Amino acid sequence: MKPKSFAGMRCSIAGALELIGDKWTLLLIRDLSLGFGRYDDLRANTDIPAATLAARLKHLVEHGIVESVRYQERPPRDEYRLTPKGRDLWKVSVALREWGDRWDATGFGAPSIEMVDRETGRPLALALVDAETGIAIPRDRAQLRPGAGADDNTRRLLNQRTGTGR
Repeated sequence: MKPKSFAGMRCSIAGALELIGDKWTLLLIRDLSLGFGRYDDLRANTDIPAATLAARLKHLVEHGIVESVRYQERPPRDEYRLTPKGRDLWKVSVALREWGDRWDATGFGAPSIEMVDRETGRPLALALVDAETGIAIPRDRAQLRPGAGADDNTRRLLNQRTGTGR
């Protein structure tokens, strides 16, 4: 059965999922973020089937998340690199890694990768920050409100949920 498309839905999460597609794509984003860009490396690191890898890379290139760069002419060989649009997905990867670490998603009892400050070695955590000041804001102060692209349904849902969706 073909999965339902989220195209046309007025939701940034649905739109992002439409572009990302599936779990293989997120693993490719992970490896590309780590600096692996050659087809054989991506295939070996993820154990992704060749046809699936080719299809996912084509999709990511078509949507401007990844670019193909020739590194050898004879025989022709390309490597893949994240574009600025693709590099912005690192926050998604960090959030998934932190969630997986907290809830032991692997079942191994300890994280395999930690993110630390290069200068101090102290652990880092993803946070919501005030866009103007850069100051971290606790989750209980975060509130959703309709954005400029909100439709009547979004406004209604937010109003029902928070009582402030005006």
